[in-house]
Amino acid sequence: MRARKRWRLTSSQVILLSFLGVVLLGGLVLSLPVSSADGQWTSYFDSLFTAISATCVTGLVVKDTATYWSGFGQAVILALIQVGGLGVILTAFIVRVFSGSKVSLIQRSLLKDSISGDNVAGIIRMSLFILKVVVVVELAGAALLYLVFARDFGPVRGLWYALFHSVSAFCNAGFDLMGVRAQFSSLTSYSADALVNLVIMALIVVGGIGFYTWRDFAEHGLALSRFRLQSKVSLATAALLIGVPALILGLRAYAGLPLGERVLASLFQSVTTRTAGFNTTDLTSLSQNCIMMMVLLMLVGGCSGSTAGGMKTTTFAVLVATIAGIARRSDDTVLFQRRIPHETVRSAAGLLVLYLSGALVGAMLICSLEGLPLLTCLFETSSAIGTVGLTLGITPTLHALSKAVLMALMFVGRIGALTFLFAAAPRARVESGHFPTEDVNVG
Repeated sequence: MRARKRWRLTSSQVILLSFLGVVLLGGLVLSLPVSSADGQWTSYFDSLFTAISATCVTGLVVKDTATYWSGFGQAVILALIQVGGLGVILTAFIVRVFSGSKVSLIQRSLLKDSISGDNVAGIIRMSLFILKVVVVVELAGAALLYLVFARDFGPVRGLWYALFHSVSAFCNAGFDLMGVRAQFSSLTSYSADALVNLVIMALIVVGGIGFYTWRDFAEHGLALSRFRLQSKVSLATAALLIGVPALILGLRAYAGLPLGERVLASLFQSVTTRTAGFNTTDLTSLSQNCIMMMVLLMLVGGCSGSTAGGMKTTTFAVLVATIAGIARRSDDTVLFQRRIPHETVRSAAGLLVLYLSGALVGAMLICSLEGLPLLTCLFETSSAIGTVGLTLGITPTLHALSKAVLMALMFVGRIGALTFLFAAAPRARVESGHFPTEDVNVG
């Protein structure tokens, strides 16, 4: 009698289900009366939206975080942000290690996939290193922000605000507690405060450059030539995508501000647009050209294996290098004098199509449902799938179906479009041969 085939979850399916479990539980806790400031039940739909946004480190909200949620609710949101920033698998792994439980080879392999690691060897040591960096950087950021928030909100409340915003910035989440000044105002009241701007920007950049780039800095200091190719590409692309948009914003969007404020506003918005979701200026006052530039930056996102979302800076770099190779009539994609495997180029092209199509289809759906301008809707959907959290102010006013579109995009954007595709699509059977080759014209 033929034995029944044992069904086993793939790494992609485990990652997807783990995030799904956390957001469902988080939504349930946030719906409880103890989580709201007025002690009333919150609709599970709104609670689930908030839980997805927090766990997927996005920052889009339908309820003002400071005024709607109680201290307990805010603590739940912060915990979801921390778990989502580290990754559910990495968080569970760290808990397992500290509990003294043994970690199997399969579990190590799963962790490797969840943090975009190279191999299983040394994965426990790498996980503890990540935890150490997270704790040190978040506490350092909180200590610096406390200097301002203690002055503005008092010593006790200021401590909570400092910790909340440090974790939110480091995890590239974009949640804030500034609704006590004006609802959904983000950090606009600190647009001229150099300390708040610089600390938040530093936390966003450190959180978004990638776990393995941290290790390269720890091992090699500033000797960039000794870094892994992944780190070189991540740092170079991130620097380019911060510098050029900041220059454009400084010359076009914020030209009327005093020089100091213009520099801060331009740099801050360039840094936060790719993944973090904070803003210090009114985005609705920007030109359509600037908004479209920000849409493209949000789709790119942060670096691979980091707390950030989006299709990733390395994906963008590989695509640009591939175009450069085509222009030279070269068969190779080259970055920093290293050939990139064709499989990586295929994955990069696939990611580009998935993120663009997700943002565009979502925008068209919301546009038809709400009757809003397409570019405004595209801004929201790009913010969702890039897990950024910036908004032109329409998210709280959307109908349930439009919010559901944003929820789906946030979820796919955080676990990764390819991971979602691998989890949802059946695995191809291994064939003993190949189909015959025939060319088609493209372009």
